[in-house]
Amino acid sequence: MSATRQQTAGRRLKAASRKVRELALVGHALTSTRHPVMAQIVPMRRCNLSCAYCNEYDEVSNPVPIDEMLRRIDHLARLGTSIITISGGEPLLHPELDQIIARIRHHGRLAGMITNGYLLVSERIQRLNKAGLDHLQISIDNVQPDEISKKSLKVLDKKLQWLAEYADFHVNINSVVGGGIKNPQDALTIGRRAIDLGFTSTIGIIHDGDGQLKPLGGEERSVWNEMRSWKKKNYSQFNQFQEAIANAQPNDWRCRAGSRYLYICEDGLVHYCSQQRGFPGVPLAEYTKADLKREFLTEKTCAPHCTISCVHQVSHIDHWRAPQISTTTPGAAAGLINIQL
Repeated sequence: MSATRQQTAGRRLKAASRKVRELALVGHALTSTRHPVMAQIVPMRRCNLSCAYCNEYDEVSNPVPIDEMLRRIDHLARLGTSIITISGGEPLLHPELDQIIARIRHHGRLAGMITNGYLLVSERIQRLNKAGLDHLQISIDNVQPDEISKKSLKVLDKKLQWLAEYADFHVNINSVVGGGIKNPQDALTIGRRAIDLGFTSTIGIIHDGDGQLKPLGGEERSVWNEMRSWKKKNYSQFNQFQEAIANAQPNDWRCRAGSRYLYICEDGLVHYCSQQRGFPGVPLAEYTKADLKREFLTEKTCAPHCTISCVHQVSHIDHWRAPQISTTTPGAAAGLINIQL
């Protein structure tokens, strides 16, 4: 196995610069509620894998044309969005991905990406460096591939070694427990490997084959608790809602989706999140500051059982202010995907 990721002078300088920008965006979010903190945008719905629990991909879609993607990034910047995360499908399938990342950085925004990692090679990682990627996350579901997921440590470990050697951006490895995962102890193996390589490690809970989120069993709970004890090494910090989710209990919180968090699908529509596509379903090009203000003050009835980590974390910034004065009921929260520590 390779050595821990080397912290060269160049990497330390880039990490320090990234941290300064992150602190600045948190300060801006605390002082102003008039802009999105994070937007997740999909340039490619197609994926090269077909994990049994995932409802966020297809096998046929074409990439969104680059000119349209750049227009969407420009509009998110006009809305004041601080962080723009690229997801899918599998974003590395988009032939002009580097231009998308570069456009995000051109506007001074933090650029993130969620990928299955299969298409990463040393040359591709160095192109991501050049484009200006800030954060990358890979979810690894098991040690050995099975019928539930091919996102296994056995397949991806060489990719992780290349990331440790070449990536100048922050890397987080997310492992999982919950329905469909045969060996909960795999999460510990994956998490330890991530930390050994110099990355951060998080853990998620996935639903079972019927799309239901069940309380963690004894062994799952033990694994989950151990990885929670690694909190000081984790990338995600706002995790209070996790305890209720692990017990399949509701949370009492103010969801700011549609305002502080936006999900932009491949058709260019704004949704609350990946699991509430169709609400509000407004074209991004027509989304305004007035829409942001309305959704900031709108309670979502799906919130108590929400498992979308990034929405919880972003909304946590405003948990203490601005009680919501209207209510909307999106579609039933089906097809729960993943949460992270």
